[in-house]
Amino acid sequence: MDTRKNGPLFGAGLVLGAAVLWGTVGPAQVLASSPMTPAALGGWRLLVGGLVLGVFTVRRNTVRALTRGTVVRPLLVCAVSTGVFQAALMSSVIRTGAALATVVALGVAPAAIGLCARWVTGERMTAVWMAGTAAAVTGCALLLTPTGAGVDALGLLLAVAAGVCYGLYTVFAKKLAYVASAAQLPGLSALSLLAGAVPLAPWMINSAAPVQQGATFALTLWLGVATTALAYWLFTTGLTQVRATTAGTLSLAEPLAAALIGVLLLHEHLSPVAWTGGALILTGMITMCLPPRLLPRSARMRRISRDSRVTSAETLEPVASDAQNPEQTSQIRTSA
Repeated sequence: MDTRKNGPLFGAGLVLGAAVLWGTVGPAQVLASSPMTPAALGGWRLLVGGLVLGVFTVRRNTVRALTRGTVVRPLLVCAVSTGVFQAALMSSVIRTGAALATVVALGVAPAAIGLCARWVTGERMTAVWMAGTAAAVTGCALLLTPTGAGVDALGLLLAVAAGVCYGLYTVFAKKLAYVASAAQLPGLSALSLLAGAVPLAPWMINSAAPVQQGATFALTLWLGVATTALAYWLFTTGLTQVRATTAGTLSLAEPLAAALIGVLLLHEHLSPVAWTGGALILTGMITMCLPPRLLPRSARMRRISRDSRVTSAETLEPVASDAQNPEQTSQIRTSA
């Protein structure tokens, strides 16, 4: 199936699917009650996810793509940002708590994506994107309103670093879509996950024993296979259909999914403020996914003009890549 023919709405659905899977990470950790340290768990998650995704997606043309500098540079940025994101966010959670760390990281991420996308790929922050993002970020802050008076400065800086790393990964993964074919993207994502696990190796080695425990082993499998391999396949495939800034805003569905799972499976209770936050996140998601014909005329014309420019930029390099490697044209464009 050629995902490039499905359109932005299909791509948005894939990104939202990835966000929902990422939203299961917290509830899964609560259910498993694993003694493994967060950094070690993040490393094992990347390692298992990268191996599983690589088995199904890495092909000879994926390895051959590594000979091109235009592919290697964004791939290295994706790998480094993935590893640093895991370490920074999990360390921030330890110092500030999950709620505050998540609010800061996810609040910084859309702005980081917007600025990086403007710098790297030339994307503009449209009025529609800013309205949807403002609603989603505000909703995220209300949904995850932290409690307690203690604030750790280093923990906040680590959360900001995690948000910036998330922005860098999203933008440079989008850049990979410009310089590699759609069939190569999931395989390249698998390689970036494996490389991202390298900085976390010391924690993985020190905390290897708990992996043999039943609950931790099941947790590692779920985090690796579902929330990493499958989620990153959905995200990178959807990224070929939507702008990087749009993907970043849609990813804010992650805390909403986590909250709903907590209510349904863990019997948690949300305050009226949290429900209001969830409604704002949903409003932001709907705004980002609205078909152009449902937008005001001025916004509609801007989006149509913008999408035509983005589509032209995205298809130029992959076509040239396929022409240089004729065997790629007979392959399925994406594979899970």
